[in-house]
Amino acid sequence: MDFDEHLLSPARLAIITCLVPGKALSFTELKAASGLADGNLHVQTRRLGEAGYVEIIKGMRGRRSLTRFRITEHGVEALRFHVRKLRAILATETGVMGPISRKGPADESQVWSS
Repeated sequence: MDFDEHLLSPARLAIITCLVPGKALSFTELKAASGLADGNLHVQTRRLGEAGYVEIIKGMRGRRSLTRFRITEHGVEALRFHVRKLRAILATETGVMGPISRKGPADESQVWSS
């Protein structure tokens, strides 16, 4: 099953998910929400913009430049399709996902299997 190469990058997926609510975020707001470094955020937003997933809005606030980002309808649809593919994979797995029962000493962490 082929996935959208633009959404396979954890950084780009983080950016898209931060923008899903639809509000345009400034570079600083998106940096804080995504946890990405300046350079990585710049590169990844440019790639998402070139793919048509993110609108890059450049303007001025006083004498300072202001860059804001907003998800496009194309970006929303790409994310929906990506999630549908993930759900389809889970739906075709045999069995129900749940913790593995293990014999031996109790382990507080849970390990998931299909």
